[in-house]
Amino acid sequence: MSQPSRLRPLQPDELPQDLVQLQELVGRLPEPYRRQLEPVVKRVVESTVRRRRILQLVQEALGQLRLDVKYLMFDLEATRRERDSYRQQLEELEGK
Repeated sequence: MSQPSRLRPLQPDELPQDLVQLQELVGRLPEPYRRQLEPVVKRVVESTVRRRRILQLVQEALGQLRLDVKYLMFDLEATRRERDSYRQQLEELEGK
């Protein structure tokens, strides 16, 4: 039904390389600049981690929803087959 992703799934706490590099560069800045930039970078890191966790939860929920729909479709087809079978039996009994 759906194709698996070609991208390697990232862990929720795994940061993009650009963000890791930014943290390292900010860490090497002189103290006055680092004090100004560290809180901003920290907020960006936290929001990135939070977004990744949310995305992972949404992906898991979609996977479960797909599975649930498959089960419901199977159940619906079984119910239709039963209905058709009972209908046929009823028609045979009424025809006698």
